Amino acid sequence: MYPSRQSFFQNIPPVVKNLLIINVLIWAFMALLPAAESFFDRNLALYYFSSPAFKPFQLFSYMFLHGGFMHLFFNMFALVMFGRTIEMTMGSARFLFYYITCGICAALVQMGVFAIYINNLEGILPADAANEAINRGFDLIQNGYNFQDPDLARLNAFVNTPMVGASGAIYGVLLAFGFLFPNIPVYIFFIPVPIKAKWLIIGYFVLELLYGVSGSADGVAHFAHLGGMIFGFLLLRYWKKKGVFGNHWFF
Repeated sequence: MYPSRQSFFQNIPPVVKNLLIINVLIWAFMALLPAAESFFDRNLALYYFSSPAFKPFQLFSYMFLHGGFMHLFFNMFALVMFGRTIEMTMGSARFLFYYITCGICAALVQMGVFAIYINNLEGILPADAANEAINRGFDLIQNGYNFQDPDLARLNAFVNTPMVGASGAIYGVLLAFGFLFPNIPVYIFFIPVPIKAKWLIIGYFVLELLYGVSGSADGVAHFAHLGGMIFGFLLLRYWKKKGVFGNHWFF
C-alpha cells in the first residue's frame, strides 16, 4: 500500500489555518445574517478614538472583519501563500505575536494619520459644529447620510467611518517573506515573469506610500498597510539583532 498524500489544507500550519478559518467563518456569518453584519460593524470594526462607537478592543477585532468577498479572498490568499512559510520559519507562537502586532500597529498608524486630518479640520471649524459632527455624525453614516457642509462631512467621515480588514497584518507577513527570503522568485497576477521577493515588497511599499500621500483610491487604508510593513520590519530587525533564529535569516 502507498501512503496517502496529505491535502494542501492539512499541510497549513496551525496559526495560519485557524486565522483562515476564523476570518472565513466571520465573513460567512455576516454575509448570511444582515443583523449580525450590522452588529459586528457597529461593535467590532475600528472607529477613530473620538467616535462614540470606539472601543479599545477594536484595535484587535477589526482585523477579523472584511468589506466583501474579494477583500477577504486576497487577504486570505496572501496569508496562506506567504504566512505558512513564515510560520514554519518563526514557529507558531512567534508568528501569531508578529501577525497581531503588525495588525494593531497598522491600525495605530492609520489612526495617527487620521488625527492629523481631523485636527486640521477642527482648526477651521467652530468648536460646537465640530462636536456636533462627531456626536451626531455616527447615526447619519449608519443610515447612509452625511452633512452637507464639505468640511463637516469630511470630519465625520474620518471619525465615524469604520476600518476593517486584515490587510495591515498581511502586509507585515509580506514584508517578513521579503525580509527572510529576499531572492526567492515570486509570481504575481498579470506579470508573466517572476520577481525577486525583495523587489516585490519594495514595490508594494512605494505604491502604498504614493497612494497614501496622493489620497488616491479612497476607501483604502494605505497608511495601515505601510504601518504593518514598517513595524514588521522593526520587529524583524530586533529579532535578527537578538539572534532569535540563528542562521535561518537570509537577508
